[in-house]
Amino acid sequence: MDSLQLAPQAQPNLRVGLGRVLIVEDEEIIRETVALGLAEEGFDILVAADGLTALDMLGGTSLSTRTNRPEIDLVVLDLMLPGMNGLDLCRLLRHQGIEVPILVLSAKGTETDRVVGLEIGADDYLPKPFGMRELVARCRALLRRHQGNPKAEQEKVLRFEDITLHPQECRIFLRGDEVSLSPKEFRIMELFMGQPRRVWSRDQIIDQVWGHDFMGDNKTVDVHIRWIREKLEVDPSHPHYLKTVRGFGYRLG
Repeated sequence: MDSLQLAPQAQPNLRVGLGRVLIVEDEEIIRETVALGLAEEGFDILVAADGLTALDMLGGTSLSTRTNRPEIDLVVLDLMLPGMNGLDLCRLLRHQGIEVPILVLSAKGTETDRVVGLEIGADDYLPKPFGMRELVARCRALLRRHQGNPKAEQEKVLRFEDITLHPQECRIFLRGDEVSLSPKEFRIMELFMGQPRRVWSRDQIIDQVWGHDFMGDNKTVDVHIRWIREKLEVDPSHPHYLKTVRGFGYRLG
């Protein structure tokens, strides 16, 4: 089952190129084509032919005998995989707190399929067939967003009603109890609490939280807002904090 392969330029303890990409694809021709195309652009490449092997390589299982796992910067993930499919792999990684960026590849390109992929934790979605130039551009964009310089830390604590946010500590409290938010959810709340009652459009939120080079669907904002509501609101279907302003976007309060 173990299909770990290293491109010649990708040794486990030597970081070179633009970043280390794990390609999870069961079709050998597609896997090798993507690996070659990304390697030629300067990425270090690892490959896996099934979800269980990828989970092992990403440190998502304690049953593995593999030691000295290489650090992985980005996962290019096919959904139709033997054993464990791509959706289950993505969901399990996020459940275990593994925040490596994930670019989903799938022959299913409907809006519903894209939303499902984003809901279970994928960062971007590229339907098949796709061009190598677009794949390379999306990989570069994801790596820039996750490896770029963080925003300058803010010293003051942000407060809105009974929510308190500590920017430097990356912690948020509701009525004194800490709430666990993902990095994107936290940045959305930091944005809203910095300017309470301001209405933010989806595109403005994307620019501020994901960055100007984000190439995914802006419906990912709706997904993250729903997740935040489930953690902060007494009744997420009738939110008190994160309000929808129909035709415009969202606001806090």
